[in-house]
Amino acid sequence: MKLETILRKCAQELLPVNRIKVIMPMYRILLTGASGTIGTRLFERLLERGYEVIGIDKRYNKWRGELNKMIKIGNLLENDVFKEIPDDIDLVIHLAANARVWALVENPSLALENIIMVYNVLEFMRKRRVKNIIFSSSREVYGNLPYRSPIKESLVKIENCESPYVASKISGEALIHSWAKVYGIDFIILRFSNVYGMYDDSDRVIPLWIKQTLTGQDLVVYGRDKTLDFVYIDDAVDGIIKAMEGFNRVKGETFNIAYGKGVKLVYIAEKIKQLLNGKNKIIVKDSRPGEIVKFEGDISKARKLLGYNPNIDIDKGLRRAVEWYKILWHPDQFSS
Repeated sequence: MKLETILRKCAQELLPVNRIKVIMPMYRILLTGASGTIGTRLFERLLERGYEVIGIDKRYNKWRGELNKMIKIGNLLENDVFKEIPDDIDLVIHLAANARVWALVENPSLALENIIMVYNVLEFMRKRRVKNIIFSSSREVYGNLPYRSPIKESLVKIENCESPYVASKISGEALIHSWAKVYGIDFIILRFSNVYGMYDDSDRVIPLWIKQTLTGQDLVVYGRDKTLDFVYIDDAVDGIIKAMEGFNRVKGETFNIAYGKGVKLVYIAEKIKQLLNGKNKIIVKDSRPGEIVKFEGDISKARKLLGYNPNIDIDKGLRRAVEWYKILWHPDQFSS
């Protein structure tokens, strides 16, 4: 059986999605970062709801090959990526970014690329008279605020900027606000907090630790008391869809998309070991520069205005993630 067939079957069994007819008159959607983790799952959900989606990404989608016929391969750092995109786009969902915090500490030019990508998307919108955008920002923009928990959307301050990645996201938000004031675009900003689940084989902490536990490697936790707010991918995508389908009612707003409860990284490492019967060790080191050490998102605004209601807690989400990755990282199971 092919890898893609098995992954899809696993996704359907673990993540049942009701097929819902589209409930609003728009939409032709331009989705950047369409081959990424959130992009892939969102692409699936939008198609299931009857929307027309055009994707842009610099690489083909390796998870769902049938999406590639709807994805324009190109680099958002180059303006010509938009040449074949039609004018009658109703909404841009901009997910594309260099999103690994530590990678941008090591190579800050990647942060500049994030800013240029936002600028190019906004210029495409201005020149083609595209009106609406949902921008994927990050809970990293709050910096380290250990004296506040949970953290509301109003608590962003430039002086709390911890890393080049954060600077790129704050810059992206500022660009969007300025294009709204000068050129009349409408926007929603979503600040995501540690999205995890399927369609991610990167070195983000949860897939990394699952893979390391499966292969008997020790797990390194940077910060004994480091506490973050992890949101399962289906809850995160549900937040995007609720923002999109309530766009005209809540445009101009910024929302935290999180689970709403912090969890220590040490607990996550221990839980992954337990779920996989791992014999590996957990090694605790000091936190690294540029990283947030404590975050719990206040999602009351998203609950009230979007009807956003995440329901997959960390224990349930880790069980689902572990089952998915156990298939992904056992090649011998793919032989026919």
